[in-house]
Amino acid sequence: MVERTDWEARAANLLKAELKRKGVTYAQLVERLGEIGVDEKEVNVRNKLSRGKFTAAFMLQCLTAIGATDVRLVP
Repeated sequence: MVERTDWEARAANLLKAELKRKGVTYAQLVERLGEIGVDEKEVNVRNKLSRGKFTAAFMLQCLTAIGATDVRLVP
């Protein structure tokens, strides 16, 4: 089994933090992704975030879907 790198963990934590800040659940995220033309299932979103394995494009889609305009990158 491949372990998550620190960078993958940071990316997943950043996205999870933005979801929490916006008060968006995974189910709501899936619905909002659908509204912008991104077809995902809730289980797939959960797996991507728990593993930290997702593309930069997916992260941008999620941030767009939840209406995030600013993202803080703090070490």
